[in-house]
Amino acid sequence: MQNIAQIFSLSAFSFTTAIISVVITCAVAIPATYFILKNVSKGSFSKNKQKADEIIKLAESDANNMKKEIILEAKEEVHKLKAECDEEIKERRSEVQKTENRLIAREDFLNSKEESIDKKLENIEKIKEELKIKEESLVKKAVEQDEITKKMTQELERVAKLSKEEAKQELINRFEQEAKKDAAILIRNIESNAKEDAMKKAKEIVTLAIQKTAVDHTSEATVTSVDLPNEELKGRIIGREGRNIRALENATGVDLIIDDTPEAVVISCFDPVRREIARLSLEKLILDGRIHPARIEEMVEKVTRDIENTIKEEGEAAVFDAGIHGLHPELVKILGRLKYRTSYGQNCLKHSLEVSYLAGLIAVEVGANEKICRRGGLLHDIGKAVDHEVEGTHISIGVDLATKFKESKEVIHCIAAHHGGVEYESLEAIIVQTADAISSSRPGARRESLESYIKRLQQLEEIANNFKGVEKSFAIQAGREIRIIVKPEMINDEEAVFLAKDIARKVEKEMEYPGQIKVNVIRETRSVDYAK
Repeated sequence: MQNIAQIFSLSAFSFTTAIISVVITCAVAIPATYFILKNVSKGSFSKNKQKADEIIKLAESDANNMKKEIILEAKEEVHKLKAECDEEIKERRSEVQKTENRLIAREDFLNSKEESIDKKLENIEKIKEELKIKEESLVKKAVEQDEITKKMTQELERVAKLSKEEAKQELINRFEQEAKKDAAILIRNIESNAKEDAMKKAKEIVTLAIQKTAVDHTSEATVTSVDLPNEELKGRIIGREGRNIRALENATGVDLIIDDTPEAVVISCFDPVRREIARLSLEKLILDGRIHPARIEEMVEKVTRDIENTIKEEGEAAVFDAGIHGLHPELVKILGRLKYRTSYGQNCLKHSLEVSYLAGLIAVEVGANEKICRRGGLLHDIGKAVDHEVEGTHISIGVDLATKFKESKEVIHCIAAHHGGVEYESLEAIIVQTADAISSSRPGARRESLESYIKRLQQLEEIANNFKGVEKSFAIQAGREIRIIVKPEMINDEEAVFLAKDIARKVEKEMEYPGQIKVNVIRETRSVDYAK
């Protein structure tokens, strides 16, 4: 409709334009004619009038032509706009028809859905009624069933002379015993097969590692005394008013104990390096014969330089022997100090080297990182070199030193976990701990006092004897195994499996020991009869 209005407005505009053109032409022609008539003379009036008439006619002809052209253009424009309007009306009608069809289809669909929903609602109502009837029937049957069950339970209790709870507990106990028996048999079979394979492979790996480890025996005694050639030297060592012994103690930081021990001087100090400096200085002074404060200070200074060089050389030699590269120079020096540190009579530097060798060999066998194992094994006891100077356990001190000198996280974890203080996060940490246990528990590797040895054996037997059903227990193989004889009438074969596990767990919890302890539970049944 808008386009039609535009067409009519354009047509009116075209006619108006034509009329305006004619008026303009007339307005131009009349003044021109008047001007001509006014300015011409009477002699040329007829001629000018003729020219004026021609001009007027020409102007009228041009106006008529222009009018026709304008009217023609207007008609063409009207025709064009009418055609566009018709096309648009046609399209609009088509869209309206499509919309109408969609609405009709949707209305039909909704009507059909409404009918379907009505039918479903009717079916749901019917199903509700049926379910209500069934529910009432089931409730009635449940009540009847409860009454029947109650009567049966009462009858069973009367016949069995047991209450419901007692019968239930009896049944549970019986099932529990059967389950324990089956579980014990299964555990025993699985453990037997697993242990057979695992022990065989483990023995091969450990034996191969130990056989390939070529180090000196690691047990040595801590030297705390210096032998004297004669008793007269004690007086010379003390000096006038004790000036010599004070000079030696001040220079070395140790305590010299000169008592009634014949031909010997005892050196006391927690720092093994200072104790070694004092020992060597005193021996050299005795050989030199000149014992006075100035000579003592000179000798101590010389021995201190020699010891520092020795510490550096021992650290470098240990790093080279272990096949480790890139270790911080300060860590090398600290490692060399372990030459003068012992633990249970075991030299810590030799022990660290042995752990490094063992860990590397085991890592090769099981496919772990050999470099990390060797490095972690060599540095696992590095904290013992300065544990008399820094507060804390040798593990925490070792972790701090390794962190300070930029060791890798894997090596630091091996140091932290080699006594099981933290949870293992890598295979390499387990290997270092295993190598440490092997090195410490090898026969003769560590010295232990007779008193603590006997106390450990007694504690082991006492733990086993406190368990119910144990008749006797014997700690054998230097405390590496305990054999437990149980009462056969109290402990059956299946319960013996659980007893061995319980004793092993309690030993792990309450005792400290190197290596491992085998818990061997023995049950024997004898049937005796006599032929008469």
